Amino acid sequence: MRFQTLFEGRYIFAVIAALGVVGWLADWTWLMWLATGLLIFCLNFFRDPERQMPEGEELIVSAADGVVADIVEIEEHEVLKTKCLRVGVFLSVFDVHVNRAPIAGKITYVQHHPGLFLDARHLECSEKNEALTWAFEGKSATLVVRQLTGAIARRIVPWSKVGDEVPKGHRFGMIRFGSRTEVYLPLSAKVAVAVGDRVSGAETIIARLPKPPAPLF
Repeated sequence: MRFQTLFEGRYIFAVIAALGVVGWLADWTWLMWLATGLLIFCLNFFRDPERQMPEGEELIVSAADGVVADIVEIEEHEVLKTKCLRVGVFLSVFDVHVNRAPIAGKITYVQHHPGLFLDARHLECSEKNEALTWAFEGKSATLVVRQLTGAIARRIVPWSKVGDEVPKGHRFGMIRFGSRTEVYLPLSAKVAVAVGDRVSGAETIIARLPKPPAPLF
């Protein structure tokens, strides 16, 4: 457990603790069991395991834990302003919700967008839900990552800022309780996952960038 991640749930843990105290004082066994169940659920939700990052500048890792919901060719209008490959990952309430940098590089863009709280599995959530957009400028490409809230997730927490130089797998933020994370890749990238695949943030390779040509001399 990391303190920073657990700290994001401080108010939730305080409410659970209060329920437990009330249940104990009133001798309400059912409330004590409810508080215990909620505590176990929240400790599981706010877990933040260490990950083994694959080496190689051309390897792009998943920005989130979850299941690949879609892989589409789509116009990225906000930052890159060009057609990209988008890999969307759906996070259930049982997944780790810490988001990780898909490549090493400099954070060049962060922008919050207010919006709705549609189910993160809904096709329109990518355009209509509250979101936070990030751009990571690496040596070979700039990738866009978009954190999206869901029907249950109502809070996106940024831990990094524009100008930060971050390693691959860096924890740049989290989303609370069920959501979606999208990574926008250049069309030249070779996608290494398929719809329905389960991925782990900072660990699963989702795509490979073309290797730069070797120097002639």
